[in-house]
Amino acid sequence: MRWAARPSARVRLFCFPYAGGGASIYRGWHERLPAHVEVFAVQPPGRESRLAEAPYSRMADLLPSLAEGLTPLLDRPFAFFGHSLGAAVGFELTRYLRRTGGELPGHLFVSGRQAPHLPSRNERIHAMSDDAFLAGVRKLDGISPELFDHPELLELLLPLLRADFTLSEDHAYRPEHKLDIPITAFHGSDDPTTRESEMAAWAAHTSGPFALRTLPGDHFFLRAEQERLLAEISERLG
Repeated sequence: MRWAARPSARVRLFCFPYAGGGASIYRGWHERLPAHVEVFAVQPPGRESRLAEAPYSRMADLLPSLAEGLTPLLDRPFAFFGHSLGAAVGFELTRYLRRTGGELPGHLFVSGRQAPHLPSRNERIHAMSDDAFLAGVRKLDGISPELFDHPELLELLLPLLRADFTLSEDHAYRPEHKLDIPITAFHGSDDPTTRESEMAAWAAHTSGPFALRTLPGDHFFLRAEQERLLAEISERLG
């Protein structure tokens, strides 16, 4: 989804949502990024404008679909940004494009998700009963907390949430050669889902430059600290 076309932009930034989230979480980013950056917010099935479509619950099914949809837009320099589940999707899509001979991003931004080779410290919850599953989601700070104030919306989003958590929890990392592109990792200082050392471990996945930036806030620091986050991204896309 693109809220503002920038035909003369030098780089495109593709943004992947967190579990239960959609493209709208990146609405307004184009207004805060420089004119040479064109923002595309990726809208996977099962959410917002694609609510009627079945969401993916397996990374192996999601990646070919994403690659097919994005490839026509990869005709100029581009970068990937993903938060939480979106970070895993952006990383795995980059590796999928490399395996299939596609164009690679010039920069990978990962946020709020531990390095993929590390074992998860979190309880597996995707197969639990609805009540237990939602309690687990809330405990993990896994989705925007405002959703719990709207039970009817939460019920509507339950299939999507379960599919996203299934995708996240069932995905098994497989070692490959390091990526030869810069990776920047963003961490919320009070994020209960990741430790700073777990974000720093993303350095193991690139032979290029790596940077770790810790910003104030919890798992959803990308909203409260949006200005600082986008300033960091702008600097690296300059």
